Amino acid sequence: MLNVSAGKQLRDFKLDVSLSVRKGEITVLIGENGAGKSTVLNLISGLLFPDHGEITLGKRVLFSGSGRINIPPECRNIGHLFQSYALFPHLSVFENVAFGLRCRKLPKDAIASRVREYLVEMELESLSGEQVGRLSGGQRQRVALARALVLRPDLLLLDEPLAALDVKSQSSMRKELKQSIIAAGIPAVIVTHHFQDALFFGDHVCLLEKGKIALQGSPADLMKMRENTFIKSFFCHCNTCGNRHGV
Repeated sequence: MLNVSAGKQLRDFKLDVSLSVRKGEITVLIGENGAGKSTVLNLISGLLFPDHGEITLGKRVLFSGSGRINIPPECRNIGHLFQSYALFPHLSVFENVAFGLRCRKLPKDAIASRVREYLVEMELESLSGEQVGRLSGGQRQRVALARALVLRPDLLLLDEPLAALDVKSQSSMRKELKQSIIAAGIPAVIVTHHFQDALFFGDHVCLLEKGKIALQGSPADLMKMRENTFIKSFFCHCNTCGNRHGV
């Protein structure tokens, strides 16, 4: 289980969030650009550190302001899928997926075996030797996800995972991505500013506004909270129909 209670002063506002994500649960952070969503992921992964608070994952304390604990990112065992995927374009699919395992200095045979396992799972085995710069957007997303999952992380963080895909590819990849997250059986936090993704992925959804969680609940709960300006923008404004826009 992930527990976050952390604050950090940003340029335009103070970020202050508290959230919990159970094993096998997907929590979605939704909100306008600049609301602090990606910053929350970076605080959890250790790329940034809070000014105060505590972050725990299972029985491990990743950060504690009062306890002066700050575990480095490479020791947190967290899979982080960035919006840009952050792949190495000059390396093959195999080498990209193997990168984290090599950093952990696993034996060559163990690396090869585990990478092949995840390439098969992501239907990338036939592309093992291809440079990722030659792949489609959907294929690159699978490589990035395989690279995150091959570490067998305790937590998965995904920052706008569908943003780099064209609209036609998003529907099929949305289903594949959710299946992979569920199969991993670990807590997951997804950042998005698309209400459709929040409804599709989220077991729990948190609406972030200027660094604060303004609303939270199940997707069904948020569908009823149309008095909120951000949520209201996804619905038809007429009085005669119930059509939803972007959902």
